Parts: sequence; C-alpha cells; structure tokens
Amino acid sequence: MNNHPFHLVDKSPWPITGAIGLMTMLSGTTMWFHSSVMIHMTIGTIIILLTMIQWWRDVVRESTMQGLHTEKVILSMKLGMLMFILSEILFFASFFWSFFHSSLAPVMELGMKWPPLGIVTFNPMNIPMLNTMILLSSGITITWAHNALIEKNYTKMNQAMFMTVILGMYFTMLQAYEYVEAPFCISDSVFGSTFFLATGFHGLHVIIGTIFILVSTKRSLSLHFSKNHHVGFEASAWYWHFVDVVWLFLYMSMYWWGG
Repeated sequence: MNNHPFHLVDKSPWPITGAIGLMTMLSGTTMWFHSSVMIHMTIGTIIILLTMIQWWRDVVRESTMQGLHTEKVILSMKLGMLMFILSEILFFASFFWSFFHSSLAPVMELGMKWPPLGIVTFNPMNIPMLNTMILLSSGITITWAHNALIEKNYTKMNQAMFMTVILGMYFTMLQAYEYVEAPFCISDSVFGSTFFLATGFHGLHVIIGTIFILVSTKRSLSLHFSKNHHVGFEASAWYWHFVDVVWLFLYMSMYWWGG
C-alpha cells in the first residue's frame, strides 16, 4: 500500500516504442517526399497506432480494474485535458489570425477584395448550414449522455452516445462530399489555403472526437463508468464541445462572413 494519493506508474515499454515509431514515421515521411517511398512512413504510423492502443489499454486497466486513479490523479488528468484543449484553441487561433489578416485588408495581389478575384465560395445555407445543425445536435446528444450517466440510466447513455457517433460520421461524410464538389482548391490564393487548412484540421478533429466517443461507448457497454468515476467519458465530451464551438466560429467567419 502507498502512503500517498499519487499514482507511480509501473515500468512500461510504450514510451520507447512510441519514440521509435515517431522517428520511423518522421524519417519515412522525408523519404516519401524525396523518393516517393512510403513503406517506412507506413511502418512508423502502424507502430505509433499500436503503441497508442496498448498504452491507453494499460491506462484503462489501471483506472478501472486496479483502482489506481485516486482523486488527485483524476484531478491531474482533468487539468491535463483542459490544458490540451487550450493548446488546441491556440492552434485554431492561428488559422483565424491568418484568415482575418488577409480578409480585413486584402492586398493588390488578391484584387483588393475578399473573397479574391476568381474564387467562387460555398453557399453557407446549403451543406455548411446542415453540418452546423448536425454538430449542434451532436452536442445535445453528448450532453444527454452525460446527464443519463449522472442519473445512472446506462441504457439512455448508450443510446445517446451511439447517436453522437452517427452524427459525427454523418458530418464527416458531408464534409468529404463538400471537398469533392468544391469550386476552388487549396492552391487558390490565401483563401483556398486558409479555408482548407482550417476546415480540414477541424474535420480531422471531428474524426478523432468520433473515435474518442466510440471508445467511450465501448467502455460504457462494458460498465467501466459510474456516476463518480468517468474521466474518460468526460474528456471525450469536453473535446466534442470544443469541436462544436470551433465549427461555429468557422461557419460564421469562413462560410458566412468571409464568403
């Protein structure tokens, strides 16, 4: 027994395998750029994915099966998630900074107007508005799942989380269709580059968030969560609300005002 509330982790191979995978993927990406050889990048990516799966599996075991996550550990994990979301906010702030820097005072190379000359933008009332409704609805369903967990109604919780996953997948499919039908590309002036970088990274976050909630759904079905112990689910809900809020800013600035 420990005489302190902190969790001192056991020896683990995953930090070294993660470092090897990251080094392999980085060097493999360089080889892909220079020699069009993707095998090393693919191997590195697979190593990283396997490391992530097994490392998080161990964390789940430590918290759920071994009871090693005390209130101090839970607090530190929540603070870590909040700091991660803060870093993500600053990440997206750089895209908005670039967008407004170019749009509020368009230079001569852009035709002194915004959107730049030759750019045909999306109608914000079509797919972008539908995607906005989808994400807002998914924010409601994930909140419903959280309330159901607090009330110990696990059936409703699983239903709400499954609905959230479906809405996330629906959003991703519509955004992919939008990209295929886009009248401009990423190389079409600063508008195309900022638009596809910002919305593309947001789409990546939606995919990650959907996987996050899907894993939480699997854990919920395995009865890993309780009213007082559900840090994994809470982190996925925070992340999903962050994705929702970022999309609202993207929609209002890049689709509606900027278009």
